[in-house]
Amino acid sequence: MLAILLISVLGFGLLGAIPAWRYSRSWGYMPSGLLGILMLTVLLMLVLQRL
Repeated sequence: MLAILLISVLGFGLLGAIPAWRYSRSWGYMPSGLLGILMLTVLLMLVLQRL
């Protein structure tokens, strides 16, 4: 249950951090890259059954 919640929150965070919308265009790719690394970490922990 916790894993699904974490993946959902990180997924929505990635959508919000994509620099295609006006409010996030000046941020560059840093927020989406950081959230992508967090998402990859959570998915890896899920696959390795550590979460």
